[in-house]
Amino acid sequence: MKIKNLIILLLCLAANISFAQNDRESRETFTLKLAVDSLNFYQQEVQKSKYFIKEKALQIYPGEHIFIEAEIKAGIIESMKVVKENKNPSKTIEIELSQNAEGRKNTGMTLEVSNPFDKRLTYNALMYMLGKNEWTATSVIPVRPKLKSFEMWNDVIITLVLDDWKLEK
Repeated sequence: MKIKNLIILLLCLAANISFAQNDRESRETFTLKLAVDSLNFYQQEVQKSKYFIKEKALQIYPGEHIFIEAEIKAGIIESMKVVKENKNPSKTIEIELSQNAEGRKNTGMTLEVSNPFDKRLTYNALMYMLGKNEWTATSVIPVRPKLKSFEMWNDVIITLVLDDWKLEK
């Protein structure tokens, strides 16, 4: 009986370890380099930091492609976590922020958000732009069920914070 309980305990621990290996709580340190105009670029060392700066408030930098697994209960997003791989496509939101440039000149920023759910996905966005020392709210459109949305801005955006995630009819 004791051996059976020990084997069950070891199997449970192994399963928890293998599932937790897909979690990705923090980004690694990297150098953010953005085109500004034909002569200038912006560069910043982004230190190792958490993706979620508070509960369900995601910070993303240009060049990042992030998978977010969401736990849904009674039609409400209960929790969100960043994962390394999209192992659960039916509950994983995919987000990418990129800079478009011609030559060395910024031609705009693009945010892609995919919605794996059967309801509209809404969120709010704040952006921190080059040349401004403040966070600025920006409008974003809801992402229709099972589709991807594209948001585009002409500004050089250093980082975005996406929060207030909701599922709506």
